[in-house]
Amino acid sequence: MVNLKDLKTEFLEYLEIERNRSQATIKNYDFYLERFLEWSKLTDPAKIDLPVVKNYRLYLNRMTDEKTGEPLKKNTQNYHVIALRSFLKYLAKQDIETLSADKIELSKQPDRQVEFLEGAELEKILEAPLQIKGPEIIKKRDKAIMELLFSTGLRVSEIAKLQKDDINLKKEEFSVRGKGSKIRVVFLSEQARYWLGEYLKMKQMDVSPYIFTAHDRAQKGRDEKPITPRTVERIVEKYAKVAGITKKVT
Repeated sequence: MVNLKDLKTEFLEYLEIERNRSQATIKNYDFYLERFLEWSKLTDPAKIDLPVVKNYRLYLNRMTDEKTGEPLKKNTQNYHVIALRSFLKYLAKQDIETLSADKIELSKQPDRQVEFLEGAELEKILEAPLQIKGPEIIKKRDKAIMELLFSTGLRVSEIAKLQKDDINLKKEEFSVRGKGSKIRVVFLSEQARYWLGEYLKMKQMDVSPYIFTAHDRAQKGRDEKPITPRTVERIVEKYAKVAGITKKVT
């Protein structure tokens, strides 16, 4: 009989060889999946069902971070679930009986930048860059920034200094170096990946290593320099106003 431990090893090898995932990503997936296996004590993939997943999510929600003593953040909980879903998708491709990954949804997580925005307001502010008049490249840049900011939990300073080599749009995640030089994996939403791609298509002749630049024709060299964190904040403020949102969202 197939064993979940062995299947996990095969899955991690698949990520490395077939999907070309980074060692940092593989290490994270290994950690998240091992936590699930240790908690569930399951060995048979057919035994993974919705009640098991529900109880596992309750377990994660009630866990405390060993370093801080605080409950696990929603995005950290989601990383555990994303790893499990990816594992289940792999098992399905191997024709191994188990729970369908499509039946597992991620927790809705309030972004620290927009924790007071409700669904309709969030939708309006994300659509705002496409509703203004102006250069197409700036509209696509701002749309990509908004999608990244509101879906990944990246800080404005991290978005401002992103470089083209940091992100591979064929993958669902990338690594970012945050505070204290700690590297963490960030998962790209479909919309963020799409609009990043649309923006970068317009920058193919651009020599700057940075993803987000100013595009200010009046100032020579501005296209080569990254935008500042304050510029990202102004972009959010601008589209909050366009969307008719009066509350502070930055």
